[in-house]
Amino acid sequence: MKVAFQGVRGAYSEEAALKRLPDAEPVGFPYSEQVVEAVDSGRAEYGILPIENSIAGPVGVNLDLFLAHDVFIIDEVYLPIDHCLLAKPGTKLGDVWSVYSHPIALAQCREFLNAHGYKAVPEYDTAGSAELIAGHGRPGEAAIAPKRCAGIYGLEVLAENIQSVLANITRFGLFVRRDKVPAGLRMEKTSLSFTAAHRPGALLGCLKRFADNGVNLTKLESRPVATDPFAYVFLADLLGGMEDAPVKKALAELGADAGSVKILGSYPLGTR
Repeated sequence: MKVAFQGVRGAYSEEAALKRLPDAEPVGFPYSEQVVEAVDSGRAEYGILPIENSIAGPVGVNLDLFLAHDVFIIDEVYLPIDHCLLAKPGTKLGDVWSVYSHPIALAQCREFLNAHGYKAVPEYDTAGSAELIAGHGRPGEAAIAPKRCAGIYGLEVLAENIQSVLANITRFGLFVRRDKVPAGLRMEKTSLSFTAAHRPGALLGCLKRFADNGVNLTKLESRPVATDPFAYVFLADLLGGMEDAPVKKALAELGADAGSVKILGSYPLGTR
């Protein structure tokens, strides 16, 4: 059983995959698009991608992939993010002068970097930065990456929990092909997208369908439609499974004010 994730060994996405599927074989890919393609093609039974971070907010590129592809979210995984400073054995904090990592990780650790006078160097991936330092790093170079990367790449942990906000959590979506949704899946939360009809009050009408049926929306955001400039699609999370009577009724009524509706997934409520 394979689960596709974006990144290399030691990535937070791999950690999230193993947290949910400890017996699975994680398979890393450079890009999120390749993760979805692996599930689409059947090369991997499962895929996992970050959906949102408690500090940085939504991961737009991955949300767009869920909108564009015929996959279905079957679980959500919350993973605490512990950014660590890693370097080659023997390196001291005072020896470091440049630090590599993903731009978001660098931004989340800006206070630590500034306090030590380190130069931030953007890289495509956190775990990939650790791999880079282990393979080609010069004296004085370090990486911000998950702690488990130290053991994987033979690095030392110079500092832990270096992000400015300690309560840093990423929410991941575990997904399958829509025709491979497991039987008996516990559905307690649902993610969907919809567009509002182009008339005054249409968005209010859409939201009112949920309120009138006692359905609690836990998240609502808009995403631009790439193929239609300045048009937007709305993404919503709600409490309740797609087969629950109030949710089914709200979704059935939604068509009166919505241009299109797509269920992105229905899954157990994750533990934070």
